[in-house]
Amino acid sequence: MPKTKTAEKSARSAERKAERNKAIKSGTKSKLTRAEKLIASKKGAEAGAAVTEAISSLDRAAKRNVIHANTAARKKSRLMKKLNASNKK
Repeated sequence: MPKTKTAEKSARSAERKAERNKAIKSGTKSKLTRAEKLIASKKGAEAGAAVTEAISSLDRAAKRNVIHANTAARKKSRLMKKLNASNKK
C-alpha cells in the first residue's frame, strides 16, 4: 500500500502504463504469429506484407520501450531469415 500521495499517483500511473504496454505487446505478438503462419503456408506475397507489418509493429514497440530494442532486432532478424528461406525453396 502506497504511503504518500506521490507513491499513490505513481502506482496509478504504473497501472495505466502496464495496461497500455500489454495491449501493444499483445498486438505485436499477434502480428508476428500471423506472419510466421503465412510463411509456413508458403503464401509469398501475403507473407511479405505480414512480415512488413510485424516489423513495423516491433519497431513501434521498441520505440515506446515496451520491448527492448535488441529484442525487437533479434525477432526481426529471425522473421526475415524465415521469410528468405521460404522464398528460396
